[in-house]
Amino acid sequence: MNATTLAGASISPPRKPLAPSLAALEAESIFIIREAYAEAENPVMLFSGGKDSTVMAHLAVRAFYPSPPPMPLLHIDSTWEFDETIAFRDNFAADAGFDLKVFANEEGRAQGISPFVHGSALYTEIMRTNALKDALTTGGYDVIFGGARRDEEKVRAKERVFSVRGAGHAWDPRAQRPELWKLYNTKLSKGQSMRVFPLSNWTENDIWSYVAAREIELAPLYFAMNRPVVERDGALLVVNDDRFPFEPGETTHLRKVRFRTVGCWPVTATMESDADTLSRIVMETLTAAASERQGRLIDTDDGGSLEKKKREGYF
Repeated sequence: MNATTLAGASISPPRKPLAPSLAALEAESIFIIREAYAEAENPVMLFSGGKDSTVMAHLAVRAFYPSPPPMPLLHIDSTWEFDETIAFRDNFAADAGFDLKVFANEEGRAQGISPFVHGSALYTEIMRTNALKDALTTGGYDVIFGGARRDEEKVRAKERVFSVRGAGHAWDPRAQRPELWKLYNTKLSKGQSMRVFPLSNWTENDIWSYVAAREIELAPLYFAMNRPVVERDGALLVVNDDRFPFEPGETTHLRKVRFRTVGCWPVTATMESDADTLSRIVMETLTAAASERQGRLIDTDDGGSLEKKKREGYF
């Protein structure tokens, strides 16, 4: 049987069947995507170029195959994205048949908002949170798919699979609906929208095991290679372009590093690693003691907790 490409993977029967736990997660996620889409008037799927949003988009392609994905991909460009992320985003969307929409806070870009100059908290608010809210409002989207998982961070563990947002895209964790027996209430009142998280019950290990089983192509940032880094405040930062403001005595050094999570390059720390293949990444992940979000500097910056950011509209 000839294999047909599906979002970077084969849709012919895999060489080995999925493990029962992965098969159950895949089926659950596809059910969630179809259920939410059936009730949506104007859905959109967020895409960061990271492993979780890539797996989610892959599942969306599987959910509606052989038709093309029925919702667009939306990428919020902070203007401080890795070059590798942008290239991967464009190639993935084209290969998978998605309509790609890119939105940036052009006013913030014109003002030169920078995490180095203005601090990561203000930068995140303007270039990520406000940009996301503006993009969703401008697009008039009522159902927004996101790749967040409950195991990533304690605040995300509070999220329902179908998470209601109020006016201004605000999140109130006390106003969420029960989801007993996986029955989802998709009704929205005027001014409300719904964030839907098909990967809620997945773990980081599940993601990597699924990527390996389905042979899904990921952004190169996840694989260890020599990159120019600067060590600052105990974190290793990859210098993506000439906007990096070197402090006296600082210089770049080539180190073999990779990322466990993909974000904006000034606020996402990398880690030294020799894991340059999927099998090595899986083994490294299984033995990791620290959270994958330890490299996300915005989670603990001076702008407050991740919950505060989420209440204000951060995804």
